[in-house]
Amino acid sequence: MFEKVLVANRGEIAVRIIRACKELNIRTVAVYSDQDANSMHVQLADEAICIGKAPSNESYLRIDRLISAAEIADVDAIHPGYGFLSENAHFADVCESCNIRFIGPSSRAMNAMEDKAVSRSLAKKAGVPIPPGSEGIVENEQEALVVAKRIGYPVMIKAVAGGGGRGMRVAHNDISLVKGYHTARTEAEKAFGNSGVYIEKFIENPHHIEFQILGDNKGHIIHLGERDCSIQRRNQKVVEETPSPLIEGKFRKLRDKMGKAAVKIAELAHYTNAGTVEFIVDNNGNYYFLEMNKRIQVEHPITEEVTGIDLVRYQIMIAMGEPLRHSQSDIQFKGHAIECRINAEDPFDEFRPCPGRIEMYYSPGGRGVRVDSHAYAGYTIPPTYDSMIGKLITYGKDRREAMDKMSRALGEYMITGVKTTISFQQAILQDPNFRRGVYSTNFIEQLLSGARRELIEEKA
Repeated sequence: MFEKVLVANRGEIAVRIIRACKELNIRTVAVYSDQDANSMHVQLADEAICIGKAPSNESYLRIDRLISAAEIADVDAIHPGYGFLSENAHFADVCESCNIRFIGPSSRAMNAMEDKAVSRSLAKKAGVPIPPGSEGIVENEQEALVVAKRIGYPVMIKAVAGGGGRGMRVAHNDISLVKGYHTARTEAEKAFGNSGVYIEKFIENPHHIEFQILGDNKGHIIHLGERDCSIQRRNQKVVEETPSPLIEGKFRKLRDKMGKAAVKIAELAHYTNAGTVEFIVDNNGNYYFLEMNKRIQVEHPITEEVTGIDLVRYQIMIAMGEPLRHSQSDIQFKGHAIECRINAEDPFDEFRPCPGRIEMYYSPGGRGVRVDSHAYAGYTIPPTYDSMIGKLITYGKDRREAMDKMSRALGEYMITGVKTTISFQQAILQDPNFRRGVYSTNFIEQLLSGARRELIEEKA
């Protein structure tokens, strides 16, 4: 049993982890940059230690400072959350070498899936379809051009590390490929400390479907169903839901098939703890392995709502050596859940981040409504980090009820002082194609064009 856990993150995920620890009677230690001194996770933790200046490479990405804080606080384990060092195998190794448990996959599992290019090879070994692309990291623009010519445009340039849409660019010709290649490398280096990129065929208008998995230290792995994450802008998820309207509607047999594929990939990687296997699915029901995220996901709450399983609590228990308490046959999916990411951004100005001080903050409530946030009235959203204010989650007995609750909850959510994406989310929920569950990853581009843009602007 852990007595004390250090949370190596910030924002809403840090608050989420602290809550799970408290329910397990585990003391918590928050770390923070000087810019985050007044953040909610600092206030809720039992202890707090400043680890540096605002830039993440001087604070949240500094392994030496995180380990020093952990040793000073004498913790048993570190939970990395998502982003930052959550998928860094070296960090997991350093934790273990210092006799500090890393609450996440083992470094062995992370090394097996050390980057997205390597994980493609593992998926291929598992017999799971993958989009055509480079065999590994593309070292220079000349090699990139050769790969693109072989597989044909359009292609996707993707960072081998990290997530959140960073280090990703679509190219439709040689000129955009060269530009996108260097831009993606620069962005990936800045965000993840790893500039490596690979290239794969870009499948136009696909559906983005991911499967949540859990694995214990005894080799047992299960999946907890799918999440549809197709509502995206710049490869960053905006709305997620479970079950997927696509699978629930046209391709019900895919759930079992893709779930088994996700488990098989995880088994070959000797995966432990929580993770997500992501796929793209075309309109004919063909699916392809996309990547594996070796951490808890931003959108994990919707899976919790339909399965009744606390994923963060399970992460901690697995790290303590507890076996899975559920077999695959135990997992039941009940109802429907939707998550909207509420960001401090201006959706009518290319989603430009809008940091600043929140003057009034009122979160919605009622049956079937959940808000995961670190924001409060008087809180200043810093310009240095992700612009997320919080996540609004609704649950209903079916998709229509979940949508109706979300529309109502978005109308109740009041945030002043900064621009937010709330009105944009309302427009998504009212769009007839979304209401019918007929959408793909190009949905937001369509929404922002023509008459639909006028609808959004009227609501702004």
